[in-house]
Amino acid sequence: MNRFLLPVIIEKDEEGYFASCPTLQGCYTQGDSYEEALENIRDAILLHIEDRIASGEEIPSFSNMSLTTVEVQV
Repeated sequence: MNRFLLPVIIEKDEEGYFASCPTLQGCYTQGDSYEEALENIRDAILLHIEDRIASGEEIPSFSNMSLTTVEVQV
């Protein structure tokens, strides 16, 4: 059994939480709470990886990620 450690981004807006995995393009979900979004992205990642394996595709790896914020004044 393979284990993968992947980055996840969870953002909150007025409608709930949005979660994505930047390493796996197109892998995203949402939830009403932080915990639900985290559980949903874990499921989405699992399905995404299982589909790639079944299709014989390579699983992208990540070695380092930096997250920061920038301020833009308009």
